[in-house]
Amino acid sequence: MSLAGNDAIVAFARDNRIGLVVVGPEQPLVDGLADALAAAGIPVFGPTAAAARLEGSKGFTKDLCAANGIPTAAYGRFTDAAAALAALDGFGLPVVIKADGLAAGKGVVIAQTAAEAEGAVADMFAGSFGGAGAEVVIEQFLEGEEASFFALSDGETVVPFGSAQDHKRVGDGDTGPNTGGMGAYSPAPVLTPALEARAMAEIVAPTVRAMAAAGTPYRGVLYAGLMLTPAGPQLIEYNARFGDPEAQVLMMRYEDDLVALLLAVAEGRLAQVPAPALAPRTALTVVMAARGYPGTPDKGGAIAGLEAAEATGARVFHAGTALADGALVANGGRVLNVTATGSSAAEAQAAAYRAVDAIDFPTGFCRRDIGWREVARES
Repeated sequence: MSLAGNDAIVAFARDNRIGLVVVGPEQPLVDGLADALAAAGIPVFGPTAAAARLEGSKGFTKDLCAANGIPTAAYGRFTDAAAALAALDGFGLPVVIKADGLAAGKGVVIAQTAAEAEGAVADMFAGSFGGAGAEVVIEQFLEGEEASFFALSDGETVVPFGSAQDHKRVGDGDTGPNTGGMGAYSPAPVLTPALEARAMAEIVAPTVRAMAAAGTPYRGVLYAGLMLTPAGPQLIEYNARFGDPEAQVLMMRYEDDLVALLLAVAEGRLAQVPAPALAPRTALTVVMAARGYPGTPDKGGAIAGLEAAEATGARVFHAGTALADGALVANGGRVLNVTATGSSAAEAQAAAYRAVDAIDFPTGFCRRDIGWREVARES
């Protein structure tokens, strides 16, 4: 009888003498994969199911923030549509409507009108995001610019691991529906050293302390989505993983032995290893997506030219690809992450698009303006 789910992964890791498992996606973390691996004595980088609630339940995270004085938007949690609809007027417009659970990065609506807000609440409770919308969180809209801040925690020690900004909307000029991310760059200069220090002291470190105090220590990477408001950084949400496309730009900048660092986190030795070193150069990644994304993607489209792209000095990360009769084809929504570095955002952007233009992917598309805010600031 074949094993399924966590048991199959634990068996594979044991049979192949795997010395470290790095859990990438959020669903296995919420489903307890890290717990199962740890119980089998296999080192794992990634939080337990209890700690992964920081991503798995937006309401849980908001309650933790409220209890620990962590700056975040005013909010309400609702388990039925009538109560949620009745509360909408108290939040003003625009207003943020979120499915409480995991929704592949798509369970958030920023409603500009009352009708749009009411429709979002109705849709979520009607099942448009499956079980993720069984509970809904309504939040005050925060004014400012978004940035992402990353930290590593072994449950006690917590250290910063860089910043990034991504582009969620599918179209140029940040237009169209939200996606899992159409591109990103790192570092995010808008998150100045002073603001980064505040984010660490006021948001990330108190979260790690609160999780430890609750008996659910957080081990892994903690990805804080921040809004940089006039009052300082405020938490939008947490991810329990490096994220995509942010991981690609962070990896291009990391200058040391990544496996050794992640193993130190898994084994509770983070305080004993050097602080993460990231190159000062800018890394920028462009997502090449399959036609139809973020709706139903057009799978099976042929892809060529990756060697030519990497000959420019870029690195092409595979996200949604497969081999069909020996040929590379699209097999998902976001298919490739074309990533390059430069001494500035403008230089990294130009290098990334040179590589993009070397790729032959007729059924694919990408945004042509990734990094535009920072390029504009530089000029």
